[in-house]
Amino acid sequence: MRASHTLGSVALGCAWSVALLGCGTPGAPQPPSLNLPDRVTDLAAARAGDLVTLTWTMPKKNTDKLLLKGNVAARVCRRESTGGCEPAGAGLEFAPGATATYTDRLPPALTTGGPQALTYFVELTNRRGRSAGLSNGAMTLAGEAPGPVADLRLEVRKQGVVVNWTPDRTHAAIRLRRLLLTPRQPGAETQKGPLAPTTEAREQNLLIENAPERGRALDKTVRFGESYEYRAQHVIRVEMENHTLELEGELSAPVRVEVLDIFPPAVPTGLAAVATLPEPGAAEAQTSIDLSWQPDSEADLAGYIVYRREDGEEWQRISPVQPVAAPAFHDAHVETGRTYIYAVSAIDEKGHESAKSAEARETVRNR
Repeated sequence: MRASHTLGSVALGCAWSVALLGCGTPGAPQPPSLNLPDRVTDLAAARAGDLVTLTWTMPKKNTDKLLLKGNVAARVCRRESTGGCEPAGAGLEFAPGATATYTDRLPPALTTGGPQALTYFVELTNRRGRSAGLSNGAMTLAGEAPGPVADLRLEVRKQGVVVNWTPDRTHAAIRLRRLLLTPRQPGAETQKGPLAPTTEAREQNLLIENAPERGRALDKTVRFGESYEYRAQHVIRVEMENHTLELEGELSAPVRVEVLDIFPPAVPTGLAAVATLPEPGAAEAQTSIDLSWQPDSEADLAGYIVYRREDGEEWQRISPVQPVAAPAFHDAHVETGRTYIYAVSAIDEKGHESAKSAEARETVRNR
């Protein structure tokens, strides 16, 4: 009876355990992982000449959210506006998480004729050749690419860099690819605070669409004291399937320029001269001529220089050694009965002086 009672207790305990913990019985078996790499979702395509460059980010995990181990196989296909996806690259392997790049050389049939849509896909496969599906589609244009930009030339002007080239018959847009050759070194001391200059990007793309047939454009975004390298290419832009697609020609040979500020400020305008006579009974020395002119708004302006002469004489500087800060000057060294001629120039912080302004003439009359 004792043994029977004990056995019954064990059976009851097991039943209670099954209700709570399963009494050690394994659950339903899980299917094995297929180890399918996640799909690529950021495929991008850019065409230049006969080459299409594809870039994308390799996934780090498979569809079961497990980390991928070892390189992952990839294959590329392209689809024209009609038809299936034709193989364009196979036997490729990339590391998980890497930035992948592949360049496809288009066959002659896709480099002639008018622009047409061309869509690329990437498919990642496991060791058994199975995949989770195609990537997002990356669109570009097939067709004849525009010719190269000819005779690229640069001129430094006060307003910026003037870019010149020989116009072609297609009137395609022009893309300038500008490289800063003198970037600031990491850790270099720079001005701080709200008025500090912004950091200039090392590479910039400038699209010229409005008047490429003139063969001339002005880049106003350069900074004096820096050196740049320019390359140019023709670009055909087409609206297709709610996308703006571009067909780029080959890049021109690079042209370098050093943007030096050798340009004086603008010539002052609006110069006026007004004589002031002394009050009755005051000393003759109070006779003077007051000058005023329109202020110059250039950022590197140091001030102004005032010149005076009389008819038949040479100009004489009458302002102090330090440039005049305000657009006004008081000339107290005048005599009644004489006529004086004035002109004003502007000078910047580097000592570049503008031409003299238009003259202003004033006669100090006798009381």
